[in-house]
Amino acid sequence: MGGRQRRTARTSADLLEAGVIRPEQRAAIDRLAADFATAVTPAMLDLIDPADPADPIARQFVPGAEEATIAPEERADPIGDEVHSPLKGIVHRYPDRVLLKATHVCPVYCRFCFRREAVGPGGEALSETELADAIDYIRERRDIWEVILSGGDPLMLSPRRLGAIIGQLAGVEHVGVIRVHTRVPVADPARVTAAMVKALVAATPVYVAIHCNHPLELTEAALAALRRLAQAGLPLVAQTVLLKGVNDDADTLARLFRGLVQAHVRPYYLHHGDLARGTSHFRTSIAEGQALMRALRGRVSGLCLPTYVLDIPGGHGKVPVGPAYLHDVDGRHTIDDPWGGHHAYPPVVASPDSTC
Repeated sequence: MGGRQRRTARTSADLLEAGVIRPEQRAAIDRLAADFATAVTPAMLDLIDPADPADPIARQFVPGAEEATIAPEERADPIGDEVHSPLKGIVHRYPDRVLLKATHVCPVYCRFCFRREAVGPGGEALSETELADAIDYIRERRDIWEVILSGGDPLMLSPRRLGAIIGQLAGVEHVGVIRVHTRVPVADPARVTAAMVKALVAATPVYVAIHCNHPLELTEAALAALRRLAQAGLPLVAQTVLLKGVNDDADTLARLFRGLVQAHVRPYYLHHGDLARGTSHFRTSIAEGQALMRALRGRVSGLCLPTYVLDIPGGHGKVPVGPAYLHDVDGRHTIDDPWGGHHAYPPVVASPDSTC
């Protein structure tokens, strides 16, 4: 870049100037732009190796011609947000928790995102009236124990506005925990300022869920941002999406999960790829995901093992789909150990020799 400061790449021209695409790719990217937003922050651009056609960072954020292929099973709303949205900004799928979408913009737009058709520059943050209506919805329903701020990325809001939202939620007596989902600490770590950290701290526990998919994302700047959050007493968890060609091997996942734990972040979920339109090139089979989880079991600390989950299409909820270790055989249990052995449970005890 000749010493010039990078800016977020939002167009094919920006990506070409950044050196992460070739001129012949521009036409396909321009066609995709009508449906799916593009943004690649300087922090992520700096990680891309243009000489590597399989670069795991470019694969996550730089549009590709494969996105034009829409599989028959793919959906504009793959996890059923719309059927559980009683008013703008609220998704109420589970009895005790709601999703509050205060903004529709993100620092980067992941090419596999299940909300890729709902986020982007065309969307807007909730107005003051809409936000008040959403808070009232939460206040009026005493079964709601957890509020999850997502969207869009909540840390794209100003610290003043984010702090005001968290303050209002913390003032609702029956809200026991607030969870904030964000890509910012790894994708745009400079946004994690002292003011932003202060905005996240409240009397009600605030958990910060970090979205991170590859160990390369844990840069020194990202680690410093995570330290600022952890040192403020904010519990940190991580969500990862299993992505073909990015992290679908045990070595990469082990390095990622260990790196997160060392950064005070507990791996929480490993998501099976959702059926978002134009994302079939990212999805593994569930069997492949289960094999990866088996390969990690016993290889890495239990602190490093997330739950492998699938969001059932149509809005039917999220369920674990990891491998089974317990099997029933002829009325008895057989248990697989992490190294491929099989064991009866309870163990078979030989009858004492009556002649002794």
